Amino acid sequence: MSKEERERIIIPDENGEEHLFEVLFTFDVDTTGNSYMAVIPVDSETDEEEEVEVFAFRFEEKGEKDDDLELYPIESDEEWEMVEEMLNTFSENEDEE
Repeated sequence: MSKEERERIIIPDENGEEHLFEVLFTFDVDTTGNSYMAVIPVDSETDEEEEVEVFAFRFEEKGEKDDDLELYPIESDEEWEMVEEMLNTFSENEDEE
């Protein structure tokens, strides 16, 4: 998936300021029924080779529209390990393209 095709979402911070993020990927965990999302900040200043901070959230779709999401911080070590494993898999796939 090229950068131009990635979905973008706006996430407000704790001060209510809105920030634009690109969705790297989403995945569902069948055993828990939870859905997760990995995003990176959209910043035109970012160099292609520079390390980019990745943020991850558990999310639930609210309402009829796909863009109506409720995001939750990931708090348990088990969830973080699962997300990190998916990030590693995603990174390996990106490097191969």
